[in-house]
Amino acid sequence: MAVLADRLTDVVGARTANALASALDLHTVGDLLRHYPRRYAQRGELTDIAGLEIGEHVTVLARIESTTKKPMRTRKGSILEVTITDGSRRLTCAFFGNQTWRERELRPGRTGLFAGKVTAFRRSLQLANPEYELIDSDSDDGLSTVDDFLSRIIPVYPAAQGLPSWRISKAVHQTLEMLDAEPDPLPEWLRREHGLPTLFEALHAIHRPRSDAELRSARMRLKWDEALAVQLVLAQRRRSTGGRTAPACPPKSGGIAEAFDERLPFRLTEGQREVGEAISADLAGEHPMNRLLQGEVGSGKTVVALRAMLQVVDAGRQAALLAPTEVLAAQHARSLRELLGDLARAGELGGAERATRVTLLTGSLSARQRKQALLDAASGAAGIVVGTHALLGEHVSFADLALVVIDEQHRFGVEQRDALRSRAGEDISPHVLVMTATPIPRTVAMTVYGDLETSSLRQLPSGRSPISTTVVPAAEKPAWLERVWQRLREEVAEGHQAYVVCPRIGDEPPSEKTERPPVAVLDLVPELENGPLAGLRIGVLHGRLPGDEKDAVMRAFAAGELDVLVATTVIEVGVNVPNATVMVIMDADRFGVSQLHQLRGRVGRGNVPGLCLLVTEALEGTSARARLAAVESTTDGFELSKLDLELRREGDILGAAQSGKRSGLKLLSLLRDEEIIARSRRVAQRVVAADPELTEHPGLAALAADMIDDERAEYLEKT
Repeated sequence: MAVLADRLTDVVGARTANALASALDLHTVGDLLRHYPRRYAQRGELTDIAGLEIGEHVTVLARIESTTKKPMRTRKGSILEVTITDGSRRLTCAFFGNQTWRERELRPGRTGLFAGKVTAFRRSLQLANPEYELIDSDSDDGLSTVDDFLSRIIPVYPAAQGLPSWRISKAVHQTLEMLDAEPDPLPEWLRREHGLPTLFEALHAIHRPRSDAELRSARMRLKWDEALAVQLVLAQRRRSTGGRTAPACPPKSGGIAEAFDERLPFRLTEGQREVGEAISADLAGEHPMNRLLQGEVGSGKTVVALRAMLQVVDAGRQAALLAPTEVLAAQHARSLRELLGDLARAGELGGAERATRVTLLTGSLSARQRKQALLDAASGAAGIVVGTHALLGEHVSFADLALVVIDEQHRFGVEQRDALRSRAGEDISPHVLVMTATPIPRTVAMTVYGDLETSSLRQLPSGRSPISTTVVPAAEKPAWLERVWQRLREEVAEGHQAYVVCPRIGDEPPSEKTERPPVAVLDLVPELENGPLAGLRIGVLHGRLPGDEKDAVMRAFAAGELDVLVATTVIEVGVNVPNATVMVIMDADRFGVSQLHQLRGRVGRGNVPGLCLLVTEALEGTSARARLAAVESTTDGFELSKLDLELRREGDILGAAQSGKRSGLKLLSLLRDEEIIARSRRVAQRVVAADPELTEHPGLAALAADMIDDERAEYLEKT
């Protein structure tokens, strides 16, 4: 018999165990049995081919429509092309190198599981040399002899190259046969209260469901395990850290914040006022504020954050604004100084009476500039310090740090953010304001599981112009790409400017991959200069330019000295050039939904409508094109964030996503399982209040420890 902690080698044999470990990072019985099916195929129901993604390893249940043998053009031999269908779309399986013997079994009308990597050949989807198992009654071997596939519900597992779904299924089947019923981690009172099956029953049912109802019950139980493990650790962390205090910064009458409000050249939106009042109340207290400010691109988050920072300055303390890139940090520093005017020139000729100083601290400053910036921060001369991760250096100190504003927090590792928060002192936590233009999986996760209070800005300030978005299918319609550059020239002729964004820089070492690499800035610029954009003033911006050069390029573009800026995603957030009206994104399918929405937000910031063109070679019917179509259909960032969460899943809310490790959550969905999360949170609070160390609940303690290791628990403590 076997238990969840046993090594797979002792259960499925060394060969299969090694394959599972190397391909899927599965080492124990528990690892394998928590590698749940990605989906379930109903016998007689074929896979929807339209949802396949180029480059992914898939397993499809399909019917053979036709078989054709063709000679190979470049060398001796033949290709066997097998066309399979789901009834509406087709997929070609190509077998190279004289595999015509397969014709005898791959006959039209038969049904099977086909596994391989999706590629594109002549603008059609293809599986090259796929593995397959036939499951119809005509088969004398393969799946027809495996109990797993005799049932009406066929599990289809997340697979990898060389390890198709049915091999995983056979390993799971073998493991379940040997699984022993251990004491259940969930106490009986909890299972009874919420109508949950035992873990032993749930693991059998999730992999070998006899009915849809049994499958639903199993999924509910296993989601509870995941949700409760997270909530127990969070409840324990909240209890142990509840005694921390923050510097109280009540509003001050007649201070710099009041002077700033009086000088604002525009009216705050209702949302900005409401959020500002909530933040002001948080800052006035001694309990550390931990608030997420999410808002549409251009909704005015920076002004809200600045008003909060000024309240802190009025209290005689400091605020730090952390940005993910030097370009954005420099942009923020300029924007804050422009908004403040003489209120940002303390100690300078012409500075206002109640002024402060805004200091920029980045890694590329000269020695003299860095020395002055460090002195401004340490002495308290700078009420606001703006910077990149350079603010986290051990040589950076603050006189009295009371507020940390983190812009686009998903661009920072947890340890980086925590390092800045610890700058306030050993027993004091600064107030924290996290900003994001589009809720992303990690952000949404923290709002559900962590202690973040959430504020949203949905109303755009007056003066923002509409943005239209169009997908440009360059592979299918090359003439459309020519029109892209014509359209860009037309905007420049009208006196406007444009961005062209590429997925990579172009100075990377050559790749051995056979497919075309993503469009690169350094490759595209000479093509444009000598071709469709000849004669225009083109600038280049990417992350590996020296800091002063990046700043000079951005200043030149902002001043209208450049017509077109060809860049990587360093311009994704915070860059504000109202005269820029066109955003061309090359290989747009290489970007996520939220990233595309962020990039699109760089145009339409003035009084002229913006235009965003998503250039792609992704084929119609793929999920990549579906993502682009969604971005094309709406400019509502909140709707797109939900779609992004659905398409990318939540990532690992326990911190593993940023380190590339396997996710600890497999079934729990932030969009669909809010009720389970809320109920498990109440249970966790109740249990931890009565039993803080879980000594009376060893099963729950083991569940939390098993799903949330020390690294993830440390992440949760910092959240």
